[in-house]
Amino acid sequence: MSTLRNKVQLIGHVGNAPEIVNLESGKKLAKFSLATNDFYKNSKGEKITDTQWHNVVAWGKLADLIENYVPKGKEVGLEGKLTSRSYEDKDGVKRYVTEIVCNELLLMK
Repeated sequence: MSTLRNKVQLIGHVGNAPEIVNLESGKKLAKFSLATNDFYKNSKGEKITDTQWHNVVAWGKLADLIENYVPKGKEVGLEGKLTSRSYEDKDGVKRYVTEIVCNELLLMK
């Protein structure tokens, strides 16, 4: 059960061109948003689409793969874990971010 403690699996479409950051340490970081859709019918029988947006980050060789093969709009499956962090913006306001740190990526279609 320990592998289930913090595990996220999603299939969705990449919402923006991945941002690639090469750090001074030599590490590479890829950041992108992922849209997932749920569908249901409302009380009138109309089909409703509920889109959720997720912030995704990936490191190292996975970031290389994303840089070369994952454009905006590409459907991907991913597995990772949820992480939360905070930072101060340029106005000194504390901001909170929840991200998925991706450790596996599957290119669809």
